[in-house]
Amino acid sequence: MLDIGCGTGEPIARYLLEARCDVTGIDAAPEMIDIAKRHLPGATWRVSDMRFLELNEAFHGLLAWNSFFHLAPEQQRQMFPVFARHAADGAALMFTSGPSAGEAIGTFEREPLYHASLAPAEYRQLLDSNGFDVVDHVVEDPDCGRLTIWIGRLRQRETA
Repeated sequence: MLDIGCGTGEPIARYLLEARCDVTGIDAAPEMIDIAKRHLPGATWRVSDMRFLELNEAFHGLLAWNSFFHLAPEQQRQMFPVFARHAADGAALMFTSGPSAGEAIGTFEREPLYHASLAPAEYRQLLDSNGFDVVDHVVEDPDCGRLTIWIGRLRQRETA
């Protein structure tokens, strides 16, 4: 599993490790990766900006939970080829977005925090054009903190 924008690894990477998954977590903040290394030594942790990710590895699952939507719309569009490059055939991709197109400034620990989302139709087009089928899409899921969730699966690549 590739946890993109993993932060400290809580709670997602911890859950995956407890489920006996091999986890690689990436985050642009070295302080977050240091905390993850201390608390969850069973994973591979790397400081990396998701926008420029080049791990030269393919994963069976990719997760961008509460991280991807902090990118500006154009940066989000550029992430779909990054997802595809890091996905093995049949890999699952899960990410959170806003329920509709727009930008907002929220707060986290009394600090401003940027959020952006594309329109659902654009996410569907980006998934499709990068080889992913939409498996599920739930808008403001009441069972998941009212997050809007996308699950895609990479189609089998053509072999020559």
